[in-house]
Amino acid sequence: MFRKILIANRGEIACRIIKTARRLGIATVAVYSEADAGALHVREADEAVAIGPAAAAQSYLDIERIVAACRETGAEAVHPGYGFLSERPQFAAALAAAGIVFIGPTPEAIAAMGDKIESKKLAHRAGVSTVPGHLGVIADAAEAARIARDIGYPVMIKASAGGGGKGMRIAHDDGELRDGFRAAQSEARASFGDDRVFLEKYVEEPRHIEIQVLGDAHGHVVHLGERECSIQRRHQKVIEEAPSPFLDAATRAAMGAQAVALARAVGYRSAGTVEFIVDRNRRFYFLEMNTRLQVEHPVTELVTGLDLVEWMIRIAAGEPLPFAQDDIRQSGWAIEARLYAEDPERNFLPSIGRLVRYRPPAGDGVRVDSGVCEGAEITLHYDPMIAKLIAYGADRAAAIRRLGDALDSFYVAGLRHNAAFLAAIAATARFAEGRLSTDFIAEEFPNGFAPPKGPVPADRVILAAAALAEARLPPAPEGRVERVVLLDGAPHKVTLSRDGGEYRVKLGSREVRAATDWRPGDNLMHLALGRDSVTVQVERLGARQFRLVHRGVVRRAQVLPPRAAELLLTMPEKPPADTSRLVLSPMPGLLSALVVDEGQEVKAGEPLAIVEAMKMENVLRAERDGKVARLRARTGDSLTVDQVILEFE
Repeated sequence: MFRKILIANRGEIACRIIKTARRLGIATVAVYSEADAGALHVREADEAVAIGPAAAAQSYLDIERIVAACRETGAEAVHPGYGFLSERPQFAAALAAAGIVFIGPTPEAIAAMGDKIESKKLAHRAGVSTVPGHLGVIADAAEAARIARDIGYPVMIKASAGGGGKGMRIAHDDGELRDGFRAAQSEARASFGDDRVFLEKYVEEPRHIEIQVLGDAHGHVVHLGERECSIQRRHQKVIEEAPSPFLDAATRAAMGAQAVALARAVGYRSAGTVEFIVDRNRRFYFLEMNTRLQVEHPVTELVTGLDLVEWMIRIAAGEPLPFAQDDIRQSGWAIEARLYAEDPERNFLPSIGRLVRYRPPAGDGVRVDSGVCEGAEITLHYDPMIAKLIAYGADRAAAIRRLGDALDSFYVAGLRHNAAFLAAIAATARFAEGRLSTDFIAEEFPNGFAPPKGPVPADRVILAAAALAEARLPPAPEGRVERVVLLDGAPHKVTLSRDGGEYRVKLGSREVRAATDWRPGDNLMHLALGRDSVTVQVERLGARQFRLVHRGVVRRAQVLPPRAAELLLTMPEKPPADTSRLVLSPMPGLLSALVVDEGQEVKAGEPLAIVEAMKMENVLRAERDGKVARLRARTGDSLTVDQVILEFE
């Protein structure tokens, strides 16, 4: 076994690897960029080495610098985590040349599976089902359109060296294909240094289900069952679970057998994931093989009891797998939700800033994998993940309940995040029924994520919480208070009275008993409401004003005496400032291109500017016909949220 390993990564996954290494008695070395000098993974490791500037290309992607860090510290092996250099065969080869063990598969296996065109050819030869498509490199958009018409629309445009949803577009016609082809090439070039793209048939109503495999250096390969990863947004996974609520035993066995066959075909050793797309009839097709640890690996760990990081380390150290396929057992259900620094109410645009408050949930069946702590900063330089929340239960219903409770209790302040959106997904009837597809979010939230326009079940809890937060009663038993709670402007009459150590809360014609130990200033209100125990996030916005969150429903509440509420509702509303002539940056990012000039006439839908954030291009288009009066920013500028880029006459 190794005495010391270096972790060529940062953030959550670096901290995750450190935990397992510490349990195994292995010393750890962290590497960090200038932006990460105070990061949690740097503090958690036994040693830390600076490797360069904030830009990943000059730090976390610098192979020579990481090999030098191994030599400086005497690290015998390197765990790459996921992302960065984890799937670069050149990195594994450079480590081998330096006499350092790569905790992962061979460079040959990485290369074989890393090219999505070649991997599909290899999978086909290994007897693995593949999606119909054109696996050759496509020269230009015109050739792509001809191929797409032969395959039949809709088609998926994919980067050959792609991953993480980058360089991927869906096209339903020639026009969408031309735009998508250019954008996919550009993103692929920026993210992977390789702009090759290919086409394949887009499977409608698809599910994304993947199989976890483990292979050792002695020829043994097993699979650990599947993960359902169908809840996605812009091809990025949002919620994952194990097992899948869709697969039957026969399909699970067939998918597992094909995944193992593919791993054997490339002499795979270490942990890897074979991804499939599954249609409504449980027909499945190979997508790709990820030759690394997956972000969603914790759900497999919780249902199998196996530590995947541990087995990656043991396999790299030459140990054989001590279990066969028949020894693998799954128990219970696990669901993972990815908490990101992004603003769901502004089309999920990245949100950067400092974590002024960071209070993760805890308790039975709750696991939080994170690389941040209170006071940490989320920057534009890297992935905006804050944490992964994993809930485990005896069955799927129990896991969903536990996930909802934990999301209600996950308090983060200082920047925008997607916890309420995750809770809203988990609270839908469709999610509870397991009717999932990769179109789930687009179909369930067609207008984006916003407060519901009408009453919803969560309003009952939010009303009670708002009333209890503001209308504090004197200790006398006869104390009685009437209030009007304005939820997003809609009035609701609430009456509160004491009954021993509890409150009687009358909401309209219904009355319930409530008890809470909440005090002003607390961010979470734990509330016994009737027979239910619930948690509501309470954020004071001003006098008698609150922002309340429960089960994904976000409401602004104002609690007033009845007469004050009556008068307030007669007040005229101040109209918002007119910004219709301005084009504002919807996110912090880099203005990578201005495609119009002052004085230029533009038509609705034409591109105006391209803002790059988190290595993703965001094209800003004209909402209507007009003439550009003035450019207020320049190509190459770093933009803040709502910074003016240009204005129209």
